[in-house]
Amino acid sequence: MSDQGDPLARIADALERLAGALPAMPDWTAAPAYVWDRSGARAVANLAAPSLDLLQGIDAQKALVTANVARLAAGHAAHDMLLWGARGMGKSALLRASVIAAQDRDPAALALVQVAPDASAALPGLFAALGGEQRRFLVFIDDLGFAEGDSEGSRALRSWLEGGVDARPGNVRLAVTANRRAIVSRHAGEQAISSREEGPINPRDAVDDKLALADRFGLSIGFHVCSQDDYLAIVGGYCASHGLSWDQGEALEWAKRRGARSGRVAWQFVTELAGRAGQSL
Repeated sequence: MSDQGDPLARIADALERLAGALPAMPDWTAAPAYVWDRSGARAVANLAAPSLDLLQGIDAQKALVTANVARLAAGHAAHDMLLWGARGMGKSALLRASVIAAQDRDPAALALVQVAPDASAALPGLFAALGGEQRRFLVFIDDLGFAEGDSEGSRALRSWLEGGVDARPGNVRLAVTANRRAIVSRHAGEQAISSREEGPINPRDAVDDKLALADRFGLSIGFHVCSQDDYLAIVGGYCASHGLSWDQGEALEWAKRRGARSGRVAWQFVTELAGRAGQSL
């Protein structure tokens, strides 16, 4: 305990209270995955994902992601990845499944670290912790988006990807999922080049500054709404894996009522079938 009669000790105690406790850090070699939030990091004992062969309709995307994750796990040159496009088409599931496949070959080589939505600003602290480890890490930001007018967030991410003094270390790569390739929203008015200056910065320049973020990723992989055949193949694969019988017409009606065909909608239909059959998944 500090000597409360000592002015320097009182000042030190006050500074410690203002700074708060240091973020908690786990054993970075002990788990297949971790979650990073504002309180620090915690280990996840079991990393869950569909097997790679059940992720159908995205064969080209699957080949790119699994190869890149395998390179990272092996300690070879690997890219940061932006997975963008249609909702429910397996972007985050593919990342998790690719990490599991790499861990099947060598559990100690690679871990997934998912960043909570409220913890992106604390990424430099995470990078500092991971940079001292021998293990490789895929840092995963799911469903990334920036609020209207938020230019600092996109600039920070660009700095972390390359060029900044707090850029991610060599044993870390970033994987981001987003609904848009540019990550940020675009409005119709942003598409037109203004014929006059509006303030000190041309509006088109501001838009281009945001769009430049996507260029920092070595792999930018698009996911698109699946066809009817792909949707039925996904349903069929899941049902075969879990021993469920199904009807093609009912599967199509399920998608029609939800206004979409995707891997997520297919899984929801399979969940319905399993529930009716009294089966767990």
